[in-house]
Amino acid sequence: MDVVFNLLFTHPIGLLSLFTILFMIGMAIYLVSWYKRKMNDPDE
Repeated sequence: MDVVFNLLFTHPIGLLSLFTILFMIGMAIYLVSWYKRKMNDPDE
C-alpha cells in the first residue's frame, strides 16, 4: 500500500489521476445540488 501512495503523490501521472478523481467527485456534488435545486423550482 505504501508503494501505491508513493506513486499517487510523487509521480506526475499519479498527481494527474488524483486531480481527475477529485474533479469528478466535485462535479458530481455540484450536479446533484443543481438538479435538486431545479427539481424544487416551481417556475419551470
